[in-house]
Amino acid sequence: MVEEIKRSTRKEREEWIKDANYNLFKLASDQVYIDLLTDSGTGSMSANQYAEMMTGDESYAGSKSYFKLKETIKELFNFDFMLPTHQGRAAENVLFSVLVKEGDIVPGNSHFDTTKGHIEIRKARAIDCTVMEAFDTQIELPFKGNICLEKLEEVLKEHQDRVPFVLITITNNLVGGQPVSLENIMRVRELATKYNKPVLMDSARFAENAYFIKIREKKYNVHSIKEIVREMFSFVDGMLMSGKKDGICNIGGFMAMHSEEWYEKASVFNIIYEGFITYGGLSGRDMGALAIGLREATEFSYLETRIKQVEYLAKKLDRYNIQYQRPSGGHAIFIDAKKILTSVKKEEFIAQTLAIELYLECGIRGVEIGTLLADRDPITRENRYPKLELLRLAIPRRTYTNNHMKVVAKALRNVYKRRHQITKGYIIKYEPSLLRHFSVDLAPIGAITKEIPAIKNEIEVHRED
Repeated sequence: MVEEIKRSTRKEREEWIKDANYNLFKLASDQVYIDLLTDSGTGSMSANQYAEMMTGDESYAGSKSYFKLKETIKELFNFDFMLPTHQGRAAENVLFSVLVKEGDIVPGNSHFDTTKGHIEIRKARAIDCTVMEAFDTQIELPFKGNICLEKLEEVLKEHQDRVPFVLITITNNLVGGQPVSLENIMRVRELATKYNKPVLMDSARFAENAYFIKIREKKYNVHSIKEIVREMFSFVDGMLMSGKKDGICNIGGFMAMHSEEWYEKASVFNIIYEGFITYGGLSGRDMGALAIGLREATEFSYLETRIKQVEYLAKKLDRYNIQYQRPSGGHAIFIDAKKILTSVKKEEFIAQTLAIELYLECGIRGVEIGTLLADRDPITRENRYPKLELLRLAIPRRTYTNNHMKVVAKALRNVYKRRHQITKGYIIKYEPSLLRHFSVDLAPIGAITKEIPAIKNEIEVHRED
């Protein structure tokens, strides 16, 4: 469907972001001109998906819509056991309740925010084994999302008794939506088998990953996306899925697995946290839309159009010498904030500062993938400073035109031109104990006055650190 997007003045945006405590998540949607906060649940569904919603079976147990979804998952991924959930993080909560316990170590390639949160809330630890090349944004490599096999083997050797599974995230969101090669997936499987460990796939953007395999991995050029998807998942024991990404739905998710034992244990938690095992927090119509969306997402023509729009924005940024994670990924452009705001200190949240400046410039909402998202160490409570400070501009599926991308590029150009004038960032007024970036309150460094002594005290602590 089409809806009006509202323009605003800079003065209005200055007031709105101040009222939101400089947290872009807290803005009202009609205060945003082009919304690139996330591609999760923000795309447009197809006529076939809406048609399926009209025939949704809302039976509490054993609905026809559930079996349509189950058959689709079997056809695409070849898993016999499946549990629906209301979204991907719910699938993490259910399955990790079965597999993760206190003291565990979960190696993988850049666990995303909710994944790491579900690990750490169970007093376990996530270890990032992404290849080092991913942390140099200007290196052009086809599969910067890969797991470093040497790092992974070190973890498996050192913590063998504490590793419940190896997690592969496709595509690798935190390092720029970068894909994982099929060769790397196979090698991870071999290592996991050597140490008798199962492998799980965080599969939110599985179809985009399959597209890159087809385009960049010569062996698979002649294969269809669906064939590549089947091959990818033949090397793993289970999957977690947010249907809000490559399911092209506004809500929905699931977990799927080969193990009947995992399924039976997870079913108990699914009933407790989500709903009965044949609806799991979803209406029948949503399960039907997800079944159609998964099939549509594996069509090459759709993927080519979707990913080439990301490339289009990247080429526009090249013209303005704005540096981003190269090559451009599948769902977003990730601006290298460190290379733009060179005067802002790491303690002052470089990528968040850039995100706020872009919003003030033109009402464009992105999201920080940096120190705020990295959160604090669960033991020391010190800020974790990641290698990359990125501003992610996630492009919703089937939503914006290339004219919108031109506006985004020109707004970034304007911020880039005045980058040397941006010398101060932000401090934290309030933060929760976990996943702080969603609900944190910030204040600009220059706004500290006698009227807000609590903030002044906090920044003095930051400076001492």
